[in-house]
Amino acid sequence: MSQPTGREKSLKIELDTFAAMARKELVIMARYPVEFVASFGQIFLIVAIFTLAGLTFSQPGPEPDQGTVSGVVVYGFVLFMFISDTIWTLGYEVRQEQVQGTLEQLYLSPANKFANLTARVVTILLWTSLLCVAAVTLMTALLGRLPFHNGLLGGYILVMALFGTFGMGFALAALTLRIKEAAQTVAILLQFAFLILCAIFFPFSSLPPAIERVSRLIPFSYAVDAFRSTLMDYPEGFPELAPFKVELVIVTAFAIVMPVVGYYLYRGAEDHARRTGSLSQY
Repeated sequence: MSQPTGREKSLKIELDTFAAMARKELVIMARYPVEFVASFGQIFLIVAIFTLAGLTFSQPGPEPDQGTVSGVVVYGFVLFMFISDTIWTLGYEVRQEQVQGTLEQLYLSPANKFANLTARVVTILLWTSLLCVAAVTLMTALLGRLPFHNGLLGGYILVMALFGTFGMGFALAALTLRIKEAAQTVAILLQFAFLILCAIFFPFSSLPPAIERVSRLIPFSYAVDAFRSTLMDYPEGFPELAPFKVELVIVTAFAIVMPVVGYYLYRGAEDHARRTGSLSQY
């Protein structure tokens, strides 16, 4: 039986490190059962408030198809759930480790720093997916029938959108190392900016023209539009921002470019923090 090569050993070490760090994030989450339960209650409250509020943005005129209304709200909210958790888990939680004193210890160890950052993705995929199922169930009960078509293509768009949002999380983590506690304010502002500018609970056509022009500058807007248009089987007027093929190219480019840019920014902020000794400052 052949012995593993040096490259195979290195790969095994990297995978073991990633698994250990992902396990650490899951253990931390499991240590707070009250917060675990409260998250579900919070989701139900947010869904009820914003779903009913989103209905007020319906266009005047003939009564819209109930499936279209529910699809716009539910599928937009699914992506919003992921980008919100990415902002906090990949971005601002780096600050929490800095305050707790574990971030500096990590950088003094030989542990893989990239694995530490990306291991947080596991909790996002597991926990946020579970919350999304609960939210979709409630929203369907509130809004009625939920259209579901083109599942494979919709899944591709969702994966591409997630890659793009992870890149945004890396970029926010970089900003967190620079501005420290002020990053919490930035995270909150970003969360609400995406809520409005990316038309999470209502069609883009409901936005004032000036705000819609800003929406067209945000790649995530095209992910929202393409994702829900695809799963709704392209009802009349959808997609709203651009032809579907154009949106698909934008979403794919977002998924490829943003993680690279985000991680590059994070490495730059990390090197600066190590040079200036600010990893332990809070």
